[in-house]
Amino acid sequence: MSRYAEPMARLIEELKKLPGVGTKSAQRFAFHILRSTDDDASALAEAVRGLKASLRLCSICNNVTDVDPCAYCASPMRNQRIVCVVEEPTSIAAIERTRGQQGGYQGVYHVLHGTLSPLHGVGPDQLRTGTLLSRVERGEIDEVILATSPTLEGEATATWLATALRRPQVKVTRIATGVPAGSDIEYADEVTMARAMEGRREL
Repeated sequence: MSRYAEPMARLIEELKKLPGVGTKSAQRFAFHILRSTDDDASALAEAVRGLKASLRLCSICNNVTDVDPCAYCASPMRNQRIVCVVEEPTSIAAIERTRGQQGGYQGVYHVLHGTLSPLHGVGPDQLRTGTLLSRVERGEIDEVILATSPTLEGEATATWLATALRRPQVKVTRIATGVPAGSDIEYADEVTMARAMEGRREL
């Protein structure tokens, strides 16, 4: 039996499902919400409902967006023939910070929403690659930049994609080692990320 009243115990259990949130953190969050005003609690609940109701995946690149196609895919200011492949939408922000740097990225994106991980049952069929492969087949892309994180899973995903995307007319490159091995793309600073993009190599 839980030592908390049922509504509190239920909230704690739901909060524990968030990444990086353990039991203690979930309890702190739950009691903070309990102590907050009714207006603050309602605003939080409404923000969560609005997130689920308003956001969707871009039909072209799979980025999270409230309009379709997303702002990147619809922009006439971006090079639509260069596509940077990332694991998660959070990685886009790190790459976007390079736009003010020399060699900064000016193309568009494709989001996989994961990496290959046989131990966790994630194979090629579980990655969102369909629209990317179709665009390559139709000759709409000149270069694909593989910007998966330099982890074992990220490298395996990049190797598999390099093979799947290989066409005579398509250049497939991998970001350089400016991003430390074993780290996540989303935590790279703009200078490191710009150097990684500028020093990308062909696969």
